[in-house]
Amino acid sequence: MRFVLPTSTLAAILATALASGHAVAAATSPAPITLDQAMANPDWIGTPVESAWWGWDSRQVYYKQKRAGSPLRDTFLVNGGAAKQVDDKQLANLDTANPVYNREHTRAIVLRNGDLFERDLKSGALTQIVRGTAAAADPQYAADGKQVQFRIGNDWFSWSRSERLVTPVAVLRTAKDPDAKPEADSLRDLQLRLISTLARVKEERDATRAQRDAERSADATRAPKPVYLGEKVVIASSALSPDGRYLLVVTSAKDADKRRVGKMPRYVTESGYEEADDERPRVSDAGPVPHQLKLLEIATGKVTDLSFDTLPGIATDPLADMRAAQKLAALKGNRPVRFERSAESIRWSDDGARVAVMAQSVDNKDRWIATVDLTDAKLQPLHRLSDQAWVNNRGNDFGWQPDNSTLWFQSEESGYAHLYLKNARTPDAAPRAITSGKWEASDVTWSADGKIAYFLCNPKLPGTYEVCASNTTDAKVKELTTLGGVESFTVSPDGRKLLVRYSTSYMPAQIATVPATGGAATQLTDTRSADYKARNWIAPQIVAVPSTHGADPVWAKLYRPATLEPGKKYPVVMFVHGAGYLQNVTQRFPVYFREQMFHNLLVQQGYIVLDMDYRASLGYGRNWRTAIYRQMGHPELEDYIDGLNWLVANHQGDAKNVGIYGGSYGGFMTFMALLRAPDQFKAGAALRPVTDWTTYNHEYTSNILNTPELDPQAYKVSSPIEYADKLKGHILIAHGMVDDNVFYQDSVRMAQRFIELKKDNWELASYPLERHAYVHAESWYDQYRRIYQLFERTLKTRE
Repeated sequence: MRFVLPTSTLAAILATALASGHAVAAATSPAPITLDQAMANPDWIGTPVESAWWGWDSRQVYYKQKRAGSPLRDTFLVNGGAAKQVDDKQLANLDTANPVYNREHTRAIVLRNGDLFERDLKSGALTQIVRGTAAAADPQYAADGKQVQFRIGNDWFSWSRSERLVTPVAVLRTAKDPDAKPEADSLRDLQLRLISTLARVKEERDATRAQRDAERSADATRAPKPVYLGEKVVIASSALSPDGRYLLVVTSAKDADKRRVGKMPRYVTESGYEEADDERPRVSDAGPVPHQLKLLEIATGKVTDLSFDTLPGIATDPLADMRAAQKLAALKGNRPVRFERSAESIRWSDDGARVAVMAQSVDNKDRWIATVDLTDAKLQPLHRLSDQAWVNNRGNDFGWQPDNSTLWFQSEESGYAHLYLKNARTPDAAPRAITSGKWEASDVTWSADGKIAYFLCNPKLPGTYEVCASNTTDAKVKELTTLGGVESFTVSPDGRKLLVRYSTSYMPAQIATVPATGGAATQLTDTRSADYKARNWIAPQIVAVPSTHGADPVWAKLYRPATLEPGKKYPVVMFVHGAGYLQNVTQRFPVYFREQMFHNLLVQQGYIVLDMDYRASLGYGRNWRTAIYRQMGHPELEDYIDGLNWLVANHQGDAKNVGIYGGSYGGFMTFMALLRAPDQFKAGAALRPVTDWTTYNHEYTSNILNTPELDPQAYKVSSPIEYADKLKGHILIAHGMVDDNVFYQDSVRMAQRFIELKKDNWELASYPLERHAYVHAESWYDQYRRIYQLFERTLKTRE
């Protein structure tokens, strides 16, 4: 027999939980958390350190922190004592993150507010290079170290330290060359032969142009002539060789993206009238526009289109069978290519003698690294990474070693993201790994001499992140920190220390310094509020749930009372993180910190909670990532059912009272659980959910499901709307109405399906002012009040 609480009783319980909480029996009772507090503006926790960087002398540390109750950010300075706010008068001499060092590490380029400066690392003197309304970008040192090169818009410039002069190096124009020789035309030839005046005017014009060009070439004080790439292209990015001889330019065809863009209405506006914004394009066989690669010889202005013919496998379509099955036209010629990270996909050696590019097929089944033969204008392949599912878009960094001939790069070819070295002089030789194992190396930084690679690593446990180092001689890896939740780090200018940004389950990101050779950390900040620190939170247990489907153990966070009441069965709530390829089971402060506080509240109210890094999550290697290829929602659901059975067998979980919730991908998985396993999941809250993958973006979706035209079956088995008729339990749908990531339309279309199917026990909560990531505390509270009420109403039953 099912027992349903009267509305008045439920309201009384909710009020108690929201106002004061109720601590469960435990060895150490956590301080009660209220829903209002958990969903309040997170400034009450204490604003985290958002970014941090070294001062030029390796003694001072700067960091940014948000003001409590304000969107403004302040800069602070730490120099051996308490942190001090940097006042406005000091801003003009401020260093910034990510300086660019010269080869000797005696000077550094600083980019601040779009303006360029150079810092002398011996004296500390700061020299401004440019001051303008248009932002400078991509600064680098010239090969001789005497000049600084940079880009403004699509044009490249060079600043001479000795002359204190900024000079244009390459001026690009996407227009027809006004001085170009006209195409052959018989009528034009006839006119010039018959009309002598026209012929004379033309000769004078040609002579004037020739004289102007000769004077420009002979006069070193003149800016170079613009290079016209034609009116049919758009510049995506460019990279100048440090010796100033060549420019590589990535372009695409103008107006080539024909994908339809919808309109997203906004009903609550300052104007009082309905307004609308353009939406992003949806996943489509049209896909993103392919790129071309051009080589510009600066001295002559000669532009050569680089062919991709030499890339291995470029002309082989891995989706040919699918294309034939859908009676789509076969691809002709090479597969289209993109340079996904734009300017970061081109790396010049410091001397300018070599350049490497990283290209990806638009279908994302292949990634190539190639050098460019600058004399013959030809790509020379160095490395190919292929994946039958899709190549990882993360962990694709690469660059040159100081010897200007050895390339380092990241690759997932072993099954896990690791670091490799490859000599460009021996392109046929296999690359040499300098990290290996069933763990991943990410966020790579090199020592000035190129002998030591620093990176984030997780060899102990998938969710334990430290700073590691590996030397290029013997590839021995050493953990340099013991913090568990490192988020990022920076090597000091003198190479002796690491500035580490780290966090814990209940401590937002803080900073500490650690010797570059490893050792104890010196904590520099703790920005948590006294109220937040005084609370005694439930420490999540990081557990390994056995898989019954041949996967590795599924790592999860378990929230439960310290002591379980003998004989009692606890209702179960399962949380599903968003983004799909994201890792939430770590020792870091979670992205879902509000949800973590909500899990504390649920435990206080008698639930046990499991938060899983299901298959597809970040940090577990290639096979884990690609397990969902062409079947989104299937392996993940298997993992959650394994987690449920594990809770029932080991933690007194009540198999008859199971709820599930999450946002974005978590909302999608909530639907898949309620609709594909309706006898195991009784209630769920799908927040900002994808209900039909045909409406999501191309860059994410096509990797996993190909395209709707090419692989309709993958979309059918992966989209919750196809299973709407299977709903048995209770579901809450909550969605921001101006969500520009997962469109509100996804939830509206599912609602219409439920209406047509005459389904009961569902509701749609709409938030008129929220996009994908909610920003208003009132919306957070309202949404989680509904989730709490749903679970209280449906998961607490008695016979």
